[in-house]
Amino acid sequence: METTHRVFVGDSRDLAAIDDASVELVVTSPPYPMIEMWDDLFTGLDPAIGDALESGDGRAAFDAMHAQLDRVWAELERVLVDGGIACINVGDATRTIDGSFRVYPNHARVLEAFESRGFDPLPDVLWRKPANSAAKFMGSGMIPPNAYVTLEHEYVLVFRKGGESRGFEPGADRRYEAAYFWEERNRWFTDLWTDVQGELQALGGDGEGDLRDRSAAYPLEIPYRLICMYSAYGDTVLDPFWGTGTTTLAAICAGRHSLGSELEEAFVERFDDRVPAIPALSRSIGRTRLERHREFVTSRLEAGKGFEYEADYYDTPVVTKMERGIRLREVDAIEALDGDSDDGNNGDSDDDNSSDGNNGDSDDGNNEYGYRAEHVPLRLE
Repeated sequence: METTHRVFVGDSRDLAAIDDASVELVVTSPPYPMIEMWDDLFTGLDPAIGDALESGDGRAAFDAMHAQLDRVWAELERVLVDGGIACINVGDATRTIDGSFRVYPNHARVLEAFESRGFDPLPDVLWRKPANSAAKFMGSGMIPPNAYVTLEHEYVLVFRKGGESRGFEPGADRRYEAAYFWEERNRWFTDLWTDVQGELQALGGDGEGDLRDRSAAYPLEIPYRLICMYSAYGDTVLDPFWGTGTTTLAAICAGRHSLGSELEEAFVERFDDRVPAIPALSRSIGRTRLERHREFVTSRLEAGKGFEYEADYYDTPVVTKMERGIRLREVDAIEALDGDSDDGNNGDSDDDNSSDGNNGDSDDGNNEYGYRAEHVPLRLE
């Protein structure tokens, strides 16, 4: 199995390089409005935002920042297939402006934006993140009533485009082989994730500090889970706020195609440094999943509970009939793509997978980077 991965250096408010209805899943974490580290970015998009902040009008700044994100959400509506899923990782912001402290509910505003475009909201996920400070409160310390709760979670908002789920051909191998284990379902499809930790990824090398200041990467486990939960092998995953490429990395490891858009070319260039380690990472992820399943099997048997089914490709029992076809994959080889891109295809057909993509200038003048990954069934030794 082969997948392609393309990243466009440009403004995600205009995803013209991506065809209509060509993406099955969006997984992204946008810059959070009213988080100070993003003020310059938003002001660059709309100078009125800087004016509002300087004048102490936090509400106006909040609305104007989200107006810029709304333009990206409109593009997602265009490129997603009917029944496609959008997963938006977002956190609320707390900030004092003009002497007034308050919370800016980014998750509520994003929810409103997607609903206004006809998306159906699905149950969301909260995940626990480390606090930015050791203090568990803000305000007046031990004296009521003016202390404030510290935000220690972020949201993964989940939306479906249209009222119906995607359809698949009967017996589609790429769907059944992408199944997850019963115990993974129980852990992943809960609305509170306490077993993932958020951190700023170590970028390393020259200019690390500058790039670090402009990065707010989420942990790999989050996009990897979401990709496994809401897509099948061979689907295309889009991240319009590509950043350090965590979503693309997860898509490669999960055997999906990917697309990304990123303003900062330095991030995309730096991704090349991570490519050589991807085969080993994908193998480790697959083996860890299988080993955890075997630990679950041992625990279940010790508890006196049995199994009715056996996995087709692994010497292990499974709880449900749908798990029998699980076939984990690893990356056998990955290479950068070279050559001029001559169309707007996303690399989701067999011909495109073998020839499309480039590292350099595309015909529309935007820099484009691409990779091709070859996937094989997980090696057990």
